[in-house]
Amino acid sequence: MRDIRIATAQFEHLDGDKAANLARIRDLTRRAASEGAEVVCFHECAISGYTFLQSLDRDGLASLAEPVPKGPSVAALIEIAREFRVVVMAGLVEIDAEGRLFNSYAVVSPDGFIACHRKLHVFISPFLSPGPGYTVFDHDGVRFGILTCYDNNLPENARATTLLGAEVIIAPHVTGCLPSTMPGRGSVDRSLWDNRHRDPSRLRLEFQGPKARGWLMRWLPARAWENGVYYVFSNPIGVDGDTVKPGLSMILDPHGEILAECHALGDDLAIALLTAETFDAASGRRYLNARRPELYEAITRPHPKGHQPITKPGWSLAYDSSPPS
Repeated sequence: MRDIRIATAQFEHLDGDKAANLARIRDLTRRAASEGAEVVCFHECAISGYTFLQSLDRDGLASLAEPVPKGPSVAALIEIAREFRVVVMAGLVEIDAEGRLFNSYAVVSPDGFIACHRKLHVFISPFLSPGPGYTVFDHDGVRFGILTCYDNNLPENARATTLLGAEVIIAPHVTGCLPSTMPGRGSVDRSLWDNRHRDPSRLRLEFQGPKARGWLMRWLPARAWENGVYYVFSNPIGVDGDTVKPGLSMILDPHGEILAECHALGDDLAIALLTAETFDAASGRRYLNARRPELYEAITRPHPKGHQPITKPGWSLAYDSSPPS
């Protein structure tokens, strides 16, 4: 890879208001470009909004969906990319020629559309189809991979994306501050967000503790370290449907160290220089060479006959009494 300066953003999206969300994306892209970023990354469904999708029927979800790359939102992203001469990445709901719906993540440059990742492990709506496979692409001397939110929960996905040559994994999320079986996890009271300007300390304690950042630190640095890749994590902040999200967008190096992180209780950017020498020196690069695939048959063994993969987030236990799978 080559040295590259990347930005990851956080902002409070508005449910279903694409124009407002694209305006925030444009403003944050302008700010990132003014600080020398070549790539600007936004969160999962940053254009449409996310958690409220669970309340929509199929027609409602389809009314938000657009073709990729020929839809108006991708066209708007390309205009932003051209205006500020950067690569822009952001999430939206996609509809294909057969009418299938996807949680998708589009990548564009000043020259036009580059790539689209369809989330592999979908659950927010029964009307969304899972993506068919991994997304890895080259752009201007860097090989990128994309894994959306729950996709990163399975170590196999990060490893497979790395083995396909990814040097930088883009990880758009909408996560944190949700019910869980883990000790200390849970939601954040909406009143703390609404009162953040008068009493920021209480909200920061929630966001920095096990409900949000503490949970991220259990696994996010490990994904970077064990694969020897850069990880670019994005996440919204503020009200998302009936939840409050903590932001904390950050960039991690191949040693699992945080290079840059958002700290504001509002719109913010984390920008870092990703260097070739750090990538080459990472322990994870050696681990890849030490692999013994002949031992891994159990990992690739199919599910027992008749059993389909089940994507079940921990927060769903607050609404569903059945045990997680």
